[in-house]
Amino acid sequence: MAAAPALMCGEVRTCLLPTRDAVGERTAERLLRLRPDERVRLSRRPHPHALSPVVLTGVDCRLPAVNGAKARAIGTLAARAALTEGRVLQATAHFAASASGPDRRRPWGEYLVHPGVLVPLGKLPVRAVADGFLRDVHAPDLLDTGSVAEGMLARISRNHRLLDHDTPLRTPTTRLRWVALPAPAGTPARLVSLTVDDTDGLRTAELSVPEGLPPAAVAGFCEDLALHDWLLTTVSQKLDGLPLARADGAAALKVLRPLVDHLLHLWMPMARVDPALGPLWHTLEQHPGFSRQWHNLVQRVRDQMALRALLHREAAALAAS
Repeated sequence: MAAAPALMCGEVRTCLLPTRDAVGERTAERLLRLRPDERVRLSRRPHPHALSPVVLTGVDCRLPAVNGAKARAIGTLAARAALTEGRVLQATAHFAASASGPDRRRPWGEYLVHPGVLVPLGKLPVRAVADGFLRDVHAPDLLDTGSVAEGMLARISRNHRLLDHDTPLRTPTTRLRWVALPAPAGTPARLVSLTVDDTDGLRTAELSVPEGLPPAAVAGFCEDLALHDWLLTTVSQKLDGLPLARADGAAALKVLRPLVDHLLHLWMPMARVDPALGPLWHTLEQHPGFSRQWHNLVQRVRDQMALRALLHREAAALAAS
């Protein structure tokens, strides 16, 4: 019943794990054990990473369409959580949809054998749904992947037995909403658009990806993009709010030290992404220049640390004279 995807959509939520210190491998495994019948996937290189089993959510609802078209689909959303370096928590919910489906609803069993796939009733208005998804068209009966991702994030974050909820710094939670459409045969992956709205933490991305690429691979790239965008956003916000150099040095170090201890070593784009999606990151390196922005931020942190140390020595010398 499930044909090749004509559209893939999803949403990623990214935040700092609510605990003072990065958690170890065993704790990460316990946090992400969302199903008793499947194990958490753990890896240590190139950096510690934990990936939960996929959790399915059955849906039978309308899809958001920018032109108001009544597009209904039935099937399951695939959701999973990831923890990077025991420090940054992400939750993702996504689906793939075919261009058309049967005109009548089938028994649930026929949908369940295709996890993470939504089958439309009749023809799917692909462009209208993609635009509706990116523009966040809302109505009570419309599919909302963001709420599924948010629910998973909350489920993990509320674990008071494993988390102390005493974070070393306050950080934003960002949302990346994405759509991916199949590229023409022989065409490499392409980043069609990327928008950033820091007022509400929402980012949107449209991708063009090679046909036959698994939806989980596309979701993996979007998790990687969301992680590195979150790092840029967090460090930039902390530096922008830093006290002036000759103001209270202790207050500044209270911000700078957690950045060094917990975040600066996390920058490692494309570490776990399908190579077929490499051109997407190459675009981000050209414009807006993700790694160039990151290296500038890291240098600012180092300069601020050095300046605070110099001012501290000058103050100590004056006090001793």
